[in-house]
Amino acid sequence: MANYETLIASIKDAIKNNNKQAITGQMLQDAMLEMVSQLGKNYAFGGVATPTTNVGTPTTNTFYIATEAGTYTKMGGVVLNASEFAVISWNGSAWTKHTIFDVLSLPDAEGADPQTLVSIVVDGNQLKQVKLASMLSYAEEEVAYGVEWDVTVSSTAMTRIGNMSLHRSLPIHKKIKGCLLDDDGKVVEYLPDDDWTGATLDGTKGQVMVEIPMHYRKFETIGDIRRCWISEYPVSGYHKVPKMYISAYEATVQRSTSKLASVMNTSTDYRGGNNNAEWDGSYRSLLGMPATNITRTIFRTYARKRNTASTDWNCLVYVAYKAVFWLFMVEYANLNSQLAVNAQKDANGCTQGGLGLGVSNISSSDWSAHNSSYPTVPCGYTNDLGNKSGEKAYAVKKADGSTLVTVYANRYRGIEHPFGHIWKCADGVNVQINPNGGDNTSKVYVASNTSSYNDSNYTGYDMIGLMSRSEGYVKEIIFGTEGDVIPSAVGGNSSGYFADYLTTSTPTTTTLRSIAFGGHSAHGAQVGLCCVNTHVAPTAPSAAIGTRLCFIPKK
Repeated sequence: MANYETLIASIKDAIKNNNKQAITGQMLQDAMLEMVSQLGKNYAFGGVATPTTNVGTPTTNTFYIATEAGTYTKMGGVVLNASEFAVISWNGSAWTKHTIFDVLSLPDAEGADPQTLVSIVVDGNQLKQVKLASMLSYAEEEVAYGVEWDVTVSSTAMTRIGNMSLHRSLPIHKKIKGCLLDDDGKVVEYLPDDDWTGATLDGTKGQVMVEIPMHYRKFETIGDIRRCWISEYPVSGYHKVPKMYISAYEATVQRSTSKLASVMNTSTDYRGGNNNAEWDGSYRSLLGMPATNITRTIFRTYARKRNTASTDWNCLVYVAYKAVFWLFMVEYANLNSQLAVNAQKDANGCTQGGLGLGVSNISSSDWSAHNSSYPTVPCGYTNDLGNKSGEKAYAVKKADGSTLVTVYANRYRGIEHPFGHIWKCADGVNVQINPNGGDNTSKVYVASNTSSYNDSNYTGYDMIGLMSRSEGYVKEIIFGTEGDVIPSAVGGNSSGYFADYLTTSTPTTTTLRSIAFGGHSAHGAQVGLCCVNTHVAPTAPSAAIGTRLCFIPKK
């Protein structure tokens, strides 16, 4: 029949293996061509059928495409399921259904980027594709959860918004998990949820990292109200937060290779601090401690030695820190990350409390006398908490074996010392601080591409806003459309607004400064996730400043 050849040509023309036609997919084209071949030249194409189609008794062998679920009562009572795409044929005596494919039999799309997923829909008599992302704009209250607060109110408590069942189940947070990552950025193995103490964490099997899952996020400013939304799905107006890896521990350095590392290893090859071998075996040994007294410039170099073929490995990346910051805020719904640890859920079944004081209660004089203000808690001390959050007491010992002070090492979903203990310097963010008498600004610049990271200029960086010129407890952050967590105003206190402290200073000439987060062991109530230090140049080392290791794949 003439229309047999016409149908073959139509299928090839309409169903392509690119993304520009109404119907896409080499698989679908192949399936339909095979179907036509099996039916043979003696079948005529009757069109698209629906459950109400009534063609009577065809006078010749005929077939119809069917996509709508239901019972085709005038076509032999054929039943089409909602997940099926089928052909219904008449062979001269009976109607027969031929399933081209069943959606339920297709491979699972878990792990795929929802922005690329499409669905096949029927529009009149035509099959068309529609991106799933475009179908979700009306569903924000169902598929997203978040927090809001009023910047004029001093209370640190935030209000939970969105789907409350998601606040209880925390679907994105539950995907945060510890793992071992090789230098190519491949997961070697995922670590046990409850306790990591039995795992190989010394670096021989990979770096000890925490996987932050891909998710979607939106920030809103409505008058004095600030909102942060997160979702597993690409809701309209949300931006993608890619999957990334942040070190479970404050970073150390493998001294034999000069590679930045996240390991639990007390050998001399991973001596922390300033690599002072004279203290080995003493009460102030730096074996197994995070590395400090290294500039951000050198930290970056050491991180990228993990794989010199790319810039995917870095020291603490600002966007990774920001991702953890907002995940915490949405989970705990409180701007004060130093609230006491409370393992019990609140009356609504949601997380409450905070992460405790962190390692922040050593006096400056005691710390200096003890070990010249170098790290005091070894990497991996909280491993028995696994992927959970909480705190664990640690006794800092004197030379005679007695306790100098008991500190509390905290953990957020596998990330040890999210704040406190030592400052964590961040890359991908620079601050241009101008002297008084000029334009009186402190401009914050962020780079979106790791290949642009540098310590001398702002090429490849975008200005995101102005940082506060004064020190003090943080009252507001830059926020904007990307949720930037750099303080824009001070005037809070240790229990109000953000309850964390900004340390900064004004130079006599225009100066590029780096940013460090979290506070250190002697900062007390000042420490927390929004505790920020812009007092140090990226080329200046400090005993109390370290970093983390990050891997953010570009693909």
